[in-house]
Amino acid sequence: MIAASPPESLAPGLRRLIAANPSPMTERGTNIYLLGTERVTVIDPGPALPGLVEAILAALPAGARIERILVTHSHLDHSPLARPLAVATGAPILGFGPSAAGRSPTMAALAAAGLAGGGEGVDTGFVPDATLADGTVLEVDGRPLTALWTPGHFGNHLAFAWGEALFTGDLVMGWASSLVSPPDGDMAAYMRSLGRLAAQGAKRLYPGHGAPVEDPAARIDWLAAHRRAREAAILAALGPEPQTLPAVTRAVYTDTPAPLLPAAERNVFAHLIDLVERNRAAARPELGTTAGFFRL
Repeated sequence: MIAASPPESLAPGLRRLIAANPSPMTERGTNIYLLGTERVTVIDPGPALPGLVEAILAALPAGARIERILVTHSHLDHSPLARPLAVATGAPILGFGPSAAGRSPTMAALAAAGLAGGGEGVDTGFVPDATLADGTVLEVDGRPLTALWTPGHFGNHLAFAWGEALFTGDLVMGWASSLVSPPDGDMAAYMRSLGRLAAQGAKRLYPGHGAPVEDPAARIDWLAAHRRAREAAILAALGPEPQTLPAVTRAVYTDTPAPLLPAAERNVFAHLIDLVERNRAAARPELGTTAGFFRL
């Protein structure tokens, strides 16, 4: 089995491999970025595939070594190879924190009540060797690489600003919108993080999956508008009497095949949590996936 695509140069000092984990959630696979020429920073080493450590090492520039391993977030398609790569190279793993880090009080309460995440799957054992606080500045080839805490898709999600480019993990992708699946996904945080990335004024985005995004402003605007439209549809579907989460989902996702409805429910639940917290909807008897939801 081939563990990854051949390395390709995306910009001076930046190479990319694509891990061999294609799926409806990952497009062609997870993008693994090698940043730097002599002391290389790896951004998102990817899933624990046989041979992937060797493929990353073989993709390094001649004479280069891995200085550090950065993880945008701890979904199973992004972080599990971090520890094997660290063992092979001695490089430290840096991230915002463990998989529960960065959750809002509401999401922490839902997790404590037994709500599990969905989608790509959580790397529950992920623990970085050192944490990166929001705004931490690293150096790669004499240029700053700034960590930006950008929760929404995941509570411990980081983006990285590098000159006029942004490494956006799974928060902004060109090929699909991000899954926002509570308690790891948080719609209110997602919208705030989109606004923060828009304010960076980047000229190019390097996402966790898919091709580079060449018009960041347009893409981020579209993603925000898409979520606002979805919120409007959910509000329109709600009435004065409580409705179940599956009923609201079916009313909003009218053309979605049945096998995809569970993922759609996750997105609808994320919106409903946000609406409840903003006092535009309510949940009875209490907030959760089995609650009845009605409009205020």
